[in-house]
Amino acid sequence: MSRKLIFLDIDGTLTAAGSNTPPASAMAAIRKAQKNGHRVFLCTGRNPDMLRPVLALGFEGAVAAAGGYVFAGDEVLFDCPMKEEQLQVGMQLLRENGVFRTIEARDATWGDENIDRFLGRTEQGNSELVRWRKALAEKLHIRPMSEYDGRPIYKIVFMCEDAKQLEPARKALEKDFRFVVQDVKAHHCLNGELINRKFDKGRGVRIVARRFGIPIEDTVGFGDSMNDLEMIETVGCSVCMDNGSPALKEKSDLICPAVEQDGLAWAFDRLGLT
Repeated sequence: MSRKLIFLDIDGTLTAAGSNTPPASAMAAIRKAQKNGHRVFLCTGRNPDMLRPVLALGFEGAVAAAGGYVFAGDEVLFDCPMKEEQLQVGMQLLRENGVFRTIEARDATWGDENIDRFLGRTEQGNSELVRWRKALAEKLHIRPMSEYDGRPIYKIVFMCEDAKQLEPARKALEKDFRFVVQDVKAHHCLNGELINRKFDKGRGVRIVARRFGIPIEDTVGFGDSMNDLEMIETVGCSVCMDNGSPALKEKSDLICPAVEQDGLAWAFDRLGLT
Protein backbone atom coordinates (compact mmCIF):
# COMPACT_ATOMS: atom_id res chain seq x y z
CA MET A 1 0.00 0.00 0.00
CA SER A 2 1.30 3.47 -0.88
CA ARG A 3 2.04 5.84 1.97
CA LYS A 4 -0.84 8.21 2.72
CA LEU A 5 -1.20 11.72 4.04
CA ILE A 6 -4.05 11.65 6.57
CA PHE A 7 -5.86 14.84 7.61
CA LEU A 8 -8.04 14.91 10.73
CA ASP A 9 -10.47 17.58 11.81
CA ILE A 10 -10.48 17.91 15.61
CA ASP A 11 -13.83 18.98 17.07
CA GLY A 12 -16.52 16.39 16.33
CA THR A 13 -14.06 14.16 14.45
CA LEU A 14 -10.94 13.34 16.46
CA THR A 15 -12.49 14.53 19.74
CA ALA A 16 -15.89 15.47 21.08
CA ALA A 17 -16.51 19.16 20.37
CA GLY A 18 -14.41 21.42 22.59
CA SER A 19 -12.38 18.53 24.00
CA ASN A 20 -8.63 17.97 23.78
CA THR A 21 -8.77 14.23 24.50
CA PRO A 22 -9.32 11.77 21.63
CA PRO A 23 -10.74 8.31 22.37
CA ALA A 24 -8.02 5.80 23.18
CA SER A 25 -9.09 3.74 20.17
CA ALA A 26 -8.46 6.69 17.85
CA MET A 27 -4.96 7.29 19.19
CA ALA A 28 -4.11 3.59 18.95
CA ALA A 29 -5.20 3.57 15.29
CA ILE A 30 -3.20 6.72 14.55
CA ARG A 31 -0.06 5.23 16.11
CA LYS A 32 -0.43 2.08 14.00
CA ALA A 33 -0.91 4.15 10.85
CA GLN A 34 2.22 6.17 11.61
CA LYS A 35 4.21 2.96 12.17
CA ASN A 36 3.04 1.87 8.73
CA GLY A 37 4.64 4.97 7.22
CA HIS A 38 1.59 7.20 6.88
CA ARG A 39 1.82 10.87 7.92
CA VAL A 40 -1.00 12.24 10.09
CA PHE A 41 -1.85 15.95 10.16
CA LEU A 42 -4.54 17.89 11.94
CA CYS A 43 -6.86 19.88 9.67
CA THR A 44 -8.92 22.20 11.81
CA GLY A 45 -10.62 25.51 12.30
CA ARG A 46 -8.67 25.89 15.55
CA ASN A 47 -5.71 28.23 15.63
CA PRO A 48 -2.28 26.84 16.65
CA ASP A 49 -2.79 27.92 20.26
CA MET A 50 -6.11 26.04 20.59
CA LEU A 51 -4.81 22.91 18.88
CA ARG A 52 -1.53 22.75 20.83
CA PRO A 53 -2.74 20.18 23.42
CA VAL A 54 -3.84 17.86 20.62
CA LEU A 55 -0.79 18.49 18.45
CA ALA A 56 1.37 17.42 21.39
CA LEU A 57 -0.07 13.91 21.11
CA GLY A 58 2.28 13.23 18.20
CA PHE A 59 0.91 14.78 15.02
CA GLU A 60 3.35 15.99 12.37
CA GLY A 61 1.79 19.36 11.70
CA ALA A 62 -1.50 21.01 10.88
CA VAL A 63 -3.68 22.89 8.47
CA ALA A 64 -4.79 25.36 11.16
CA ALA A 65 -7.17 28.33 11.30
CA ALA A 66 -9.30 26.71 8.56
CA GLY A 67 -6.32 26.85 6.20
CA GLY A 68 -4.99 30.29 7.12
CA TYR A 69 -1.88 28.92 8.86
CA VAL A 70 -0.24 25.69 7.67
CA PHE A 71 2.84 24.11 9.19
CA ALA A 72 4.83 20.88 9.24
CA GLY A 73 6.91 20.51 12.38
CA ASP A 74 8.66 23.87 12.81
CA GLU A 75 8.31 24.79 9.14
CA VAL A 76 5.61 27.33 8.26
CA LEU A 77 4.17 26.52 4.83
CA PHE A 78 1.45 29.22 4.60
CA ASP A 79 0.52 32.28 6.69
CA CYS A 80 -2.40 34.59 5.77
CA PRO A 81 -4.04 36.77 8.47
CA MET A 82 -6.89 39.21 7.80
CA LYS A 83 -6.21 42.81 6.83
CA GLU A 84 -6.79 45.27 9.66
CA GLU A 85 -9.54 47.11 7.75
CA GLN A 86 -11.40 43.85 7.08
CA LEU A 87 -11.27 42.96 10.75
CA GLN A 88 -12.57 46.33 11.89
CA VAL A 89 -15.48 46.37 9.41
CA GLY A 90 -16.53 42.83 10.29
CA MET A 91 -16.29 43.33 14.02
CA GLN A 92 -18.29 46.55 13.98
CA LEU A 93 -21.12 45.26 11.80
CA LEU A 94 -21.45 42.03 13.74
CA ARG A 95 -21.48 43.86 17.08
CA GLU A 96 -24.08 46.38 15.89
CA ASN A 97 -26.38 43.51 14.94
CA GLY A 98 -26.10 41.60 18.20
CA VAL A 99 -23.80 38.84 16.94
CA PHE A 100 -21.53 37.14 19.48
CA ARG A 101 -17.93 37.19 18.17
CA THR A 102 -14.72 35.27 18.79
CA ILE A 103 -11.49 36.30 17.06
CA GLU A 104 -8.48 34.06 16.59
CA ALA A 105 -4.84 35.06 16.28
CA ARG A 106 -2.10 32.50 15.74
CA ASP A 107 -1.33 32.21 19.42
CA ALA A 108 -4.37 33.59 21.26
CA THR A 109 -8.17 33.84 21.10
CA TRP A 110 -10.59 36.47 22.40
CA GLY A 111 -14.38 36.34 22.77
CA ASP A 112 -17.13 38.81 23.61
CA GLU A 113 -17.96 38.94 27.29
CA ASN A 114 -21.52 38.51 28.57
CA ILE A 115 -22.84 36.18 25.90
CA ASP A 116 -26.34 36.60 27.32
CA ARG A 117 -26.21 40.30 26.40
CA PHE A 118 -25.66 39.34 22.75
CA LEU A 119 -28.15 36.50 22.56
CA GLY A 120 -30.72 37.74 25.08
CA ARG A 121 -34.02 36.08 25.94
CA THR A 122 -32.31 33.31 27.91
CA GLU A 123 -35.70 32.27 29.20
CA GLN A 124 -36.52 31.09 25.65
CA GLY A 125 -33.88 28.40 25.54
CA ASN A 126 -30.56 30.23 25.36
CA SER A 127 -29.58 29.65 28.99
CA GLU A 128 -28.18 26.29 27.86
CA LEU A 129 -26.15 28.08 25.18
CA VAL A 130 -24.78 30.55 27.72
CA ARG A 131 -23.57 27.73 29.98
CA TRP A 132 -22.11 25.80 27.03
CA ARG A 133 -20.26 28.79 25.57
CA LYS A 134 -18.74 29.80 28.91
CA ALA A 135 -17.56 26.23 29.54
CA LEU A 136 -16.06 26.08 26.04
CA ALA A 137 -14.22 29.35 26.65
CA GLU A 138 -12.62 27.89 29.77
CA LYS A 139 -11.52 24.69 28.00
CA LEU A 140 -10.03 26.50 25.00
CA HIS A 141 -8.54 29.43 26.92
CA ILE A 142 -10.61 32.12 25.22
CA ARG A 143 -9.77 35.51 26.73
CA PRO A 144 -12.20 38.44 27.17
CA MET A 145 -12.47 40.68 24.08
CA SER A 146 -11.46 43.68 26.20
CA GLU A 147 -7.97 42.17 26.44
CA TYR A 148 -7.40 42.01 22.66
CA ASP A 149 -3.96 43.51 21.97
CA GLY A 150 -3.97 44.01 18.21
CA ARG A 151 -2.29 40.80 17.09
CA PRO A 152 -3.04 39.68 13.48
CA ILE A 153 -6.35 37.82 13.26
CA TYR A 154 -7.04 34.88 10.95
CA LYS A 155 -10.79 34.47 11.32
CA ILE A 156 -13.91 35.58 13.14
CA VAL A 157 -16.23 32.98 14.66
CA PHE A 158 -19.83 34.10 15.14
CA MET A 159 -22.95 33.01 17.03
CA CYS A 160 -26.41 34.51 16.63
CA GLU A 161 -30.09 33.59 16.72
CA ASP A 162 -31.14 34.70 13.24
CA ALA A 163 -29.35 34.70 9.86
CA LYS A 164 -30.65 38.24 9.27
CA GLN A 165 -28.18 39.45 11.90
CA LEU A 166 -25.33 38.49 9.56
CA GLU A 167 -26.59 40.33 6.48
CA PRO A 168 -24.88 43.72 6.99
CA ALA A 169 -21.49 42.08 7.50
CA ARG A 170 -22.15 39.70 4.63
CA LYS A 171 -22.89 42.57 2.23
CA ALA A 172 -19.71 44.37 3.24
CA LEU A 173 -17.31 41.40 3.28
CA GLU A 174 -18.69 38.58 1.14
CA LYS A 175 -16.42 39.54 -1.76
CA ASP A 176 -13.38 38.60 0.31
CA PHE A 177 -14.82 36.19 2.89
CA ARG A 178 -17.00 33.10 2.93
CA PHE A 179 -19.66 33.08 5.64
CA VAL A 180 -19.60 29.40 6.59
CA VAL A 181 -22.72 28.69 8.65
CA GLN A 182 -22.91 25.24 10.20
CA ASP A 183 -26.01 23.35 9.11
CA VAL A 184 -26.01 21.44 12.39
CA LYS A 185 -27.39 23.89 14.93
CA ALA A 186 -25.77 24.02 18.36
CA HIS A 187 -28.00 24.85 21.31
CA HIS A 188 -30.69 26.66 19.28
CA CYS A 189 -28.12 29.00 17.76
CA LEU A 190 -26.62 29.72 14.34
CA ASN A 191 -22.86 29.43 14.46
CA GLY A 192 -20.16 29.72 11.87
CA GLU A 193 -17.04 31.49 10.67
CA LEU A 194 -15.82 34.24 8.37
CA ILE A 195 -13.08 32.57 6.34
CA ASN A 196 -10.84 34.41 3.90
CA ARG A 197 -11.38 33.39 0.27
CA LYS A 198 -7.60 33.26 -0.10
CA PHE A 199 -7.51 29.95 1.76
CA ASP A 200 -9.49 26.92 2.88
CA LYS A 201 -8.78 23.47 4.27
CA GLY A 202 -8.63 21.96 0.79
CA ARG A 203 -5.89 24.32 -0.32
CA GLY A 204 -4.10 23.58 2.93
CA VAL A 205 -4.19 19.87 2.08
CA ARG A 206 -2.61 20.63 -1.30
CA ILE A 207 0.14 22.73 0.32
CA VAL A 208 1.11 19.86 2.64
CA ALA A 209 0.88 17.29 -0.16
CA ARG A 210 3.23 19.34 -2.35
CA ARG A 211 5.66 19.74 0.54
CA PHE A 212 5.99 15.96 0.94
CA GLY A 213 5.60 15.03 -2.72
CA ILE A 214 2.44 13.01 -2.07
CA PRO A 215 -0.14 12.77 -4.89
CA ILE A 216 -3.60 14.05 -3.96
CA GLU A 217 -5.03 10.60 -4.69
CA ASP A 218 -2.95 9.35 -1.74
CA THR A 219 -4.55 11.74 0.76
CA VAL A 220 -7.33 10.86 3.21
CA GLY A 221 -9.49 13.40 5.03
CA PHE A 222 -11.83 13.04 8.03
CA GLY A 223 -14.41 15.68 8.96
CA ASP A 224 -17.86 16.28 10.36
CA SER A 225 -19.05 19.81 9.48
CA MET A 226 -19.39 22.13 6.53
CA ASN A 227 -16.14 23.92 7.34
CA ASP A 228 -14.56 20.61 6.27
CA LEU A 229 -16.19 20.73 2.83
CA GLU A 230 -13.16 21.87 0.83
CA MET A 231 -10.98 19.24 2.50
CA ILE A 232 -13.56 16.55 1.75
CA GLU A 233 -13.76 17.68 -1.88
CA THR A 234 -9.96 17.77 -2.27
CA VAL A 235 -8.64 14.56 -0.72
CA GLY A 236 -8.36 11.29 -2.58
CA CYS A 237 -10.56 9.52 0.00
CA SER A 238 -13.06 11.42 2.15
CA VAL A 239 -14.66 10.25 5.39
CA CYS A 240 -17.50 11.90 7.33
CA MET A 241 -18.39 11.03 10.91
CA ASP A 242 -21.89 9.69 11.56
CA ASN A 243 -22.39 12.55 14.02
CA GLY A 244 -21.63 14.99 11.20
CA SER A 245 -23.48 17.22 8.76
CA PRO A 246 -26.00 15.50 6.47
CA ALA A 247 -24.79 17.68 3.60
CA LEU A 248 -21.18 16.66 4.20
CA LYS A 249 -22.14 12.99 4.31
CA GLU A 250 -23.53 13.31 0.79
CA LYS A 251 -20.14 14.56 -0.42
CA SER A 252 -18.06 11.90 1.33
CA ASP A 253 -16.81 8.53 0.09
CA LEU A 254 -17.33 6.81 3.44
CA ILE A 255 -19.46 7.36 6.56
CA CYS A 256 -17.95 6.04 9.77
CA PRO A 257 -19.40 5.70 13.28
CA ALA A 258 -19.49 8.77 15.55
CA VAL A 259 -16.41 10.00 17.37
CA GLU A 260 -17.71 8.61 20.69
CA GLN A 261 -18.31 5.22 19.05
CA ASP A 262 -14.72 4.57 17.97
CA GLY A 263 -15.41 5.86 14.47
CA LEU A 264 -11.83 6.78 13.58
CA ALA A 265 -10.49 3.37 14.61
CA TRP A 266 -13.21 1.71 12.53
CA ALA A 267 -12.40 3.81 9.47
CA PHE A 268 -8.62 3.42 9.76
CA ASP A 269 -9.12 -0.34 9.81
CA ARG A 270 -11.64 -0.25 6.96
CA LEU A 271 -9.22 1.76 4.79
CA GLY A 272 -6.26 -0.49 5.57
CA LEU A 273 -4.24 2.21 7.32
CA THR A 274 -3.49 0.22 10.46
